[in-house]
Amino acid sequence: MRPDLLAPLLLPLASWPVARWVAPRLSPRLGSWLLTGSALVLAVGSTATLAVLAAAGLAQLPVVGDLGDFSVAAFRGADAVNLPLAIGCGVALLIIAIALARATIQYVRWHRKVHAELNVFARDPGIVLLPGEEPVAFAVAGNGGRIAVSRGMLAALEPAERRALLAHEKAHLLLRHHFFAAIATVATTVNPLLRPLGSAARFALERWADEVAANQVGDRKLVATAVAKAALASSSPPSLALAATGGPVPRRVRALLSAPSPRRPLAAIAVAAVLGACGWSAACALDAATDLHTGIETAQAACVLAQGSHSEPAPSAFRHEHRKCAES
Repeated sequence: MRPDLLAPLLLPLASWPVARWVAPRLSPRLGSWLLTGSALVLAVGSTATLAVLAAAGLAQLPVVGDLGDFSVAAFRGADAVNLPLAIGCGVALLIIAIALARATIQYVRWHRKVHAELNVFARDPGIVLLPGEEPVAFAVAGNGGRIAVSRGMLAALEPAERRALLAHEKAHLLLRHHFFAAIATVATTVNPLLRPLGSAARFALERWADEVAANQVGDRKLVATAVAKAALASSSPPSLALAATGGPVPRRVRALLSAPSPRRPLAAIAVAAVLGACGWSAACALDAATDLHTGIETAQAACVLAQGSHSEPAPSAFRHEHRKCAES
């Protein structure tokens, strides 16, 4: 295996230092875009590399060469991949596919269940008032976007704090944060090494909504108080929902009570480094796919030359020669 193929497989290991040192130095909006996009690119790069390695190993089987009209021997010379490594990559791809299918089914079931429960109280988009005394507040996409808030949550907050809480939830819907969250979930499901990056992205989404709510109500301390009181009053929100009580609430409160920090040159350097790593991963995966395609084309050309060196055979003899070409 060429050394450059290791880059897309190893770069996801950088998600922890990125989440630890880079993410806190970014504005919430920039962090949401950068962290989510990086997780997606790194997940695609690592998965594509696994697929290329598995395909390169599969192409060494004579039956595959027979089906693809190329010389297996010529392909082995052009792009030799360890067969056990290719099998391991294929198993990893199968595990990824199963995990992704399970996550998709889980989300679809949860989404339908939540909307079915909300439809009991209201079918229109917007705010759905739940009659229960349990403090609950969250935003969910679909059906035009809906915000669920219970009477128990409203009772735990002052009128101004209620406005701040609802402004936070509305920001999630208006800014399409559910798309960011879905991308982060897919990326971390495909590659578990990216979980620190996914967690940092979800925290950045909550911070982004906090800042939008603070700008709307004109009082950062009010939003911080609303977030803190809502978190103390409520149980944990639905696991797949975006909510004002999500993420590390103490960190969010501290950020709201602090003045927004000015942009620093180090942040720009960190962004450039993260983007460079993502570009490197994507380029290596693309080069690997291109090399695989070129190797197969070279093997096909070798097969055509081998067939052309013989006189035109009868149909049965041609089939025999075709099998010899694939195995040679």
